[in-house]
Amino acid sequence: MSIRAIAVNPENPENFTEIFPETPTPGEYDLRVEVKAASVNPVDTKVHKGAIKNGLQAPRILGWDASGVVLEVGSKVSNFKPGDEVFYAGDLTRPGSNSTEQLVDSRITGHKPESLDWAQSAAIPLTALTAWEGLFERLNLESAKEDQTLLIVGGAGGVGSLAIPLAKLRSKVKIIATASREDSAQWCRDRGADLVINYKDMVGELEKQGIKQVDYIFCLNDTDGHWETMAKLIAPQGHICTIVENEHPLSMDQLKLKSAALHFELMYTRSMFNTPDMARQGEILDAVAALLDEGKLQTTLSETLHGLSVETLTAAHQRVLEGHMRGKVVMVY
Repeated sequence: MSIRAIAVNPENPENFTEIFPETPTPGEYDLRVEVKAASVNPVDTKVHKGAIKNGLQAPRILGWDASGVVLEVGSKVSNFKPGDEVFYAGDLTRPGSNSTEQLVDSRITGHKPESLDWAQSAAIPLTALTAWEGLFERLNLESAKEDQTLLIVGGAGGVGSLAIPLAKLRSKVKIIATASREDSAQWCRDRGADLVINYKDMVGELEKQGIKQVDYIFCLNDTDGHWETMAKLIAPQGHICTIVENEHPLSMDQLKLKSAALHFELMYTRSMFNTPDMARQGEILDAVAALLDEGKLQTTLSETLHGLSVETLTAAHQRVLEGHMRGKVVMVY
């Protein structure tokens, strides 16, 4: 059976096109995977936007979240075999998961949760890795004390939906999440947020609760727009981690006075730079799968589209671009 993929059209980058790539040959650490489902993330729309702006020499296959079945393994792969069910977030520098088959490095791949279906599993990897790395490797939240507070800016999105329960499971902090609509606020409470506030007036809403500062901030949207508020709210010697690149210079005056730290989290750093601890991502995904199978975490799937086509991929991108998603949108192939 030939491979089929939906890619950015180099002749008209605003649109997608159907292509039929050659069957790829796995490298020594690679898995060749039959993709069963893939979710769409903000990174997909950002890379697509870059293609529109900068042009392409050849079709670009997007997609960096998937679940599927291993078809073939590379010569140095020891932890997977053909027939294994896997989930992963992939690598920005390689062809993505909007394809019926894909190569992925085994070291950044996890064993699919047994209790979840393909769509539920595909909703997890990118956001779980981002949440885990941001909370525990950048903010070092597991060392936080019981009287400390974590503010999650953007609690109802894909990353926030996992950051809230992960922080609840693996730390002692009081968790404050932002949401602007009641359904989004309830979504955050259902996942373990101790307090939900409206992001439009974080300072005022926290003051009503007698809170003037927070020890940790995990910013999941609009770093530029929230920067002044975050700099004001962060406690002396506190930590801010953001996953969103800033478009304008950020004033460091408040952070310098407070000896506060700013961290950036990009879950593709390990695969992009082939870091010595690259296999840590596979370990995190296996730990997340265990938490899902134990019922301690829930999938963040909120909408399922069926079929790999130009139409379904276009619709999925549109859902993400609208900016009001709770959880994740997934395409089942």
